[in-house]
Amino acid sequence: METAFRVDQLSARGDCITHHDGLYISMVTVHRAHGLRIVVFVDDHEPAHVHVFGDGQAKINLVGANGAPELVWVDGMKRGEVRRAMKIVTEQQDRLLARWREIHG
Repeated sequence: METAFRVDQLSARGDCITHHDGLYISMVTVHRAHGLRIVVFVDDHEPAHVHVFGDGQAKINLVGANGAPELVWVDGMKRGEVRRAMKIVTEQQDRLLARWREIHG
């Protein structure tokens, strides 16, 4: 089931976590599939990317050097979960990129 919220709804929903660098920030869940939650942090930076949470977490750039999504880093995810995350992000690339642009302008 997909869950998505407008940026102005975040504080009311309490969609905040501690980012890997220790900052407490808001995020938007843009896709859920196969036990993974794909989010865009509201106050994040380019290049366009998503963070994927499962048993661990990963950061995936939406457009890599060859135009396909590109894995940036992984923390605590097993290889199978990383492969599943990459498959989902690849299949949803256009939609996720549109959501990134909607959130970041």
